[in-house]
Amino acid sequence: MSTRYPFTAVVGMDDLRLALLLNAVSPAVGGVLVRGEKGTAKSTAVRALAELLPEVPVVAGCRFSCDPASPDPGCPDGPHDDAPGTVRPARMVELPVGASEDRLVGALDIEKALAEGVKAFEPGLLAAAHRGILYVDEVNLLSDHLIDHLLDAAAMGASHVEREGVSVRHAARFLLVGTMNPEEGELRPQLLDRFGLTVEVAASRDPEQRVEVVRRRLAFEDDPAAFTARWAGEEAALRERIVAARALLSQVTLGDAVLLQIAATCAAFEVDGMRADIVMARTATALAAWAGRTEVTSEDVRQAALLALPHRRRRSPFDAPGLDEDKLDETLEQFKGDDDPEPDGPGDGGPGGGGGGVPPQGDGPEGPAPESAEGPAPESAEVPESAPAPAPQGAGAGERAAVKAGEPFRTKVLSVPGLGEGAAGRRSRSRTEHGRTTGSTRPRGALTKLHLAATVQAAAPHQRARGRSGPGLVVRRDDLRQATREGREGNLVLFAVDASGSMAARQRMSAVKGAVLSLLLDAYQRRDKVGLVTFRGRDAEVALPPTSSVDAAAARLEKLPTGGRTPLSAGLLKAHDVLRVERLRDPSRRPLLVVVTDGRATGGGADPVALAARAARLHAADGTASVVVDCETGPVRLGLAGNLARELGGTAVTLDELRADSIAGLVRDVQADNATRRAA
Repeated sequence: MSTRYPFTAVVGMDDLRLALLLNAVSPAVGGVLVRGEKGTAKSTAVRALAELLPEVPVVAGCRFSCDPASPDPGCPDGPHDDAPGTVRPARMVELPVGASEDRLVGALDIEKALAEGVKAFEPGLLAAAHRGILYVDEVNLLSDHLIDHLLDAAAMGASHVEREGVSVRHAARFLLVGTMNPEEGELRPQLLDRFGLTVEVAASRDPEQRVEVVRRRLAFEDDPAAFTARWAGEEAALRERIVAARALLSQVTLGDAVLLQIAATCAAFEVDGMRADIVMARTATALAAWAGRTEVTSEDVRQAALLALPHRRRRSPFDAPGLDEDKLDETLEQFKGDDDPEPDGPGDGGPGGGGGGVPPQGDGPEGPAPESAEGPAPESAEVPESAPAPAPQGAGAGERAAVKAGEPFRTKVLSVPGLGEGAAGRRSRSRTEHGRTTGSTRPRGALTKLHLAATVQAAAPHQRARGRSGPGLVVRRDDLRQATREGREGNLVLFAVDASGSMAARQRMSAVKGAVLSLLLDAYQRRDKVGLVTFRGRDAEVALPPTSSVDAAAARLEKLPTGGRTPLSAGLLKAHDVLRVERLRDPSRRPLLVVVTDGRATGGGADPVALAARAARLHAADGTASVVVDCETGPVRLGLAGNLARELGGTAVTLDELRADSIAGLVRDVQADNATRRAA
């Protein structure tokens, strides 16, 4: 087993260490989501936490970690009436992003269940994580069907496996810890709300602190055992403090005045539901216990709000998480009780306020650690929206500054025709492991989804030859049939946006940006990857390579200036290059090209219209599904966008037709006209 980096040797990142320690003291807090740029030791800190957790008493031989004091009556390995108990270290189970459903929830041997009537169940990662930590690195890239199982287990404290009438249930209560880089996309709101606390981390900009990080990391890699041994004393002291805080937790009182502050804070920041209130109460209680106190203070409530509320205030994937601390202080002061206790326990005044700070790192075996310079992560480090916009190209007469996007709206569903086999999503039809059953086939490898009717039909003609004498059906391996299912996939939606002078009218460009923003929201909801190509002046550029982060695309779009000629052919050729590379990287993900333009071509060569048509035919030859969003306005319309759509082999929609409500209204109008005619 590899040696883990000591938790107490982690430099800085006080908020992250505090959030992890609070969950170690009180697992009921609900876990931690760690957001931050790559290379900030997120995973190192999380993995180090497992070494600090107290040992877990379990029933000897139970694969589901039942507690000897109160074993699960429905445990598949039970009953455990007189089973001996033992202790083992707390587990940290890692869930890979690419794990299968069977690996997560467990595998049921359908063949043995049908042929022999035996429940042969192999526990999955949810069973292994019971009463421990379930860690998901890059949790924002987790597949939807795995997220659904995590949500069910987190809500019910149990995992259910049901296949063709065979059912297995076992307890699955765990501390959920996830790390993610926001540049790679955001989490589904349902899973985001399941994390009790969230922390933003960024690399320190203090040179001395960075030097200390490098020094300690190199020392660990040179001799992990010796480095860990040098930090053993600090690790033991921290472990003892966690045990003491756990013992004190039941004695901490949460007064009415403090509860009012918690409720008022959640109401002031308009968080959805009541989970935030409960998490804040548990976090404030854990902070008091961690500081060695039996009463919760206003400072505990403040620190709990900073950890529990930022990720619950997001209303769309384009909103940056955060909390207005001035508003928080005003709310706490307004509802502060006269008898609010002052902090008086050990550790008061530490980082984080309320006496809930992590212990000072001290001199340590590598010399004195520099004082942490990390406060709240700077915006430039936490959110990709603030990444600098691409420098304007082809600047010339008529260039205008960027305008704000119009109000987003619900869009018409744009999809790729045919049947794909890409990553699970919600846009185009696809063969998937989940969805409605459309047929059956012989299984290739292990059977995962049984088609019961097809299996019985295959086995029925052979019953006499197999010597069947009883009521049971004699089923053999060759009779089993795998269900084929049809669901939805996510696509690569590549936007090619015309930012030329013909699009530069302020009101018009605002509407265009609002339409693209609406399509980006739709792409987020349908689990697509997105990319952004812009063209103006003399050339085109990739403003954003294909990514899962739709908020990054929205940020680049917001800062997009306009002006100059319309190099339509350059934009289409640049989009063709992007799609060619992406087909090599991810051949199963089908692309959808969305060209946002008025169809004019005034730059790029001697005959820009012919060049644009030739570039469009390249996409048609590749079979790329495409949609042209026609931005032409005014009483006289040239229909140039429609011509472009025909060359692309796609369809054209106007900005008005892009709205889902306008289409629904059009359908209602047609139905009303038909009803009127029938009545006449």
